[in-house]
Amino acid sequence: MVFSSELFLFGFLPLALALYFATPRAAPKNAVLVALSLVFYAWGGAMFVPLVLVSALANYGFGRALARLPDGPTRERRLVVAAAVTFDLAILVWFKYAGFLNDNLTFVTGGHIGRSVALSHIYLPLGISFFTFHAISYIVDIYRGTSQARKNPLEVLLYFVFFPQLIAGPIIRYKDVAAQLSRRAVTVDDVAYGARRFVVGLGKKVLIANTLGACVDHVFNTPATALSTGLAWFALAAYTLQIYFDFSGYSDMAIGMARMFGFRFLENFDFPYVSHSIREFWQRWHISLSRWFRDYLYVPLGGNRVTPWRVYANLTIVFFLCGLWHGAKWTFVAWGLIHGAFLVLERAGVMRRVTRTPIVRHVYVLAVVMFAWVFFRSDSFAYALGFLRTLAVPNASPALTFWAAADHETLLALALGCVLATPVVARRVERALHDPRSWSRFSPATVAVPACLVALFLACTLKLAAGTYNPFIYFRF
Repeated sequence: MVFSSELFLFGFLPLALALYFATPRAAPKNAVLVALSLVFYAWGGAMFVPLVLVSALANYGFGRALARLPDGPTRERRLVVAAAVTFDLAILVWFKYAGFLNDNLTFVTGGHIGRSVALSHIYLPLGISFFTFHAISYIVDIYRGTSQARKNPLEVLLYFVFFPQLIAGPIIRYKDVAAQLSRRAVTVDDVAYGARRFVVGLGKKVLIANTLGACVDHVFNTPATALSTGLAWFALAAYTLQIYFDFSGYSDMAIGMARMFGFRFLENFDFPYVSHSIREFWQRWHISLSRWFRDYLYVPLGGNRVTPWRVYANLTIVFFLCGLWHGAKWTFVAWGLIHGAFLVLERAGVMRRVTRTPIVRHVYVLAVVMFAWVFFRSDSFAYALGFLRTLAVPNASPALTFWAAADHETLLALALGCVLATPVVARRVERALHDPRSWSRFSPATVAVPACLVALFLACTLKLAAGTYNPFIYFRF
C-alpha cells in the first residue's frame, strides 16, 4: 500500500485522519496511530509485524534498564547499550545480509563452506533498515542523556511504527521527536500545510519519477552492448532525476502526513544537485541518513578530532557501510566507496582547485554523482562497466535507439525535472506552500495555489488510474 496508490489516497489516509481527529485525548490518539500503522505495515508484510513489535518492545526494555542506572558512561550502561545495539544489528544482519554473506563465503572458499547453508527461506522485512536505525537512535540518545527513556511502551511503539516514516523513512532521530510522542498540537494551518506538502510530493513521484522510471527500467533491462551512447546518457540523466524525485517526493509526502498528525519532521532534501562539492552534496541529499551516520557512527569513531589519516579512514568506513546499508550487493558498496573516496580527496585538499571555480565545481559534482549512480542502478559490476563503456565509446550498431525507449512524455518529464531540481522555481513553490497568498505575485487571484494543487492532484489521480509504473525505489532498502 504505497502512498501513491488509490487505496491509500482514497481509503487508508482519509480513514486514518477521521479516526485520529475523532479521538478526544492524546493517549488514545497514540493508540489509534499505532493500530493504524500496524495495519498499514501488515498490508504489505503481515508475517513481519511480530518482528517489528519484538524489536520495539525489546528496545523499550533496554531503555528502561538504562533509565534505572546512574547517569554517566558507567560500565553497566555501556553493557546495556552494547547488548541493545547487538540485538538490533543481529536482526538486520540476519534478514538483510545472511544470504549476501553466505554467497561471498561460498565464493571465497570455492564452495566448500557456505553453499550447504539453506537461506532461501529468509525474506527481507519491509523497512528493516529504517526501523533498525530508529532503534539504535532511541538507545544511544537515552545513553547520551539527550532524551529520556519513555515510561509508556505505546509511545515507543509509535516512534517505531508511525506509518508515514515506517517503510522508507525519513530516518527520525529519537531526540528530534521525543517531546512530540507524548504531547503535540495540530492546528488547521498544520493540516492545510501537510495536505499541500503531500500533494506536491505526490506530483513529484507520479508525474516525474514514475514517467522517467519506466524509460530507465526499459534501458537498464537491456544489455549495455545493445544501447546507443545517446540513449545511455539520456537514461543516466533520467535516473539521476528519477531517484531524486522519487525519494524527495516520498519524503515530502511523509513530512506532510506527519504534520497533519501534529509531528514536525526535519527536512530530508535540499536541492542536492546544485551542490559545489561532494561534502555539500551529502549535506543536501538524504539529510536524515547523513545525520544518522554522523551522530551514531562518524562521531563515535573520532570524527574530525583525530589525525588526518584516521579522519580519512573514518570517512571510508562510514561510506562503505552507507553503501552496504542500501543493499546487500557489492554494487551498492562501490557506490558508497566512490562517494567516500571523493570526500577523502576533498578533505585532503586535492580537489581544491576544482571546487574553486563555480562552473567547474558544479560539473565535477554532477559527474561524480552520475558516475556513482551507474553502480547504484546496475544489477552487477559487469553491467555497470558495460554501461560506462557505452557512455564513453559510441556503439556502431545499437539494438535499442533513443526514440525506441524515450517518448515525448518522458522528454517533458526530464525537462520539468531539470527545472524543479534547482531552487530557481522550486523555492517559489515552497514559499507558496507556507503562505498561499504569496502566489498573488504570479497570479491575478489568490486562489491560484489551491487551484493548482487540485489540478496537480487530479492529474496524479488520472495517471494512477491508468495503471502506470508505480514503485518506490527506497522500499527495497
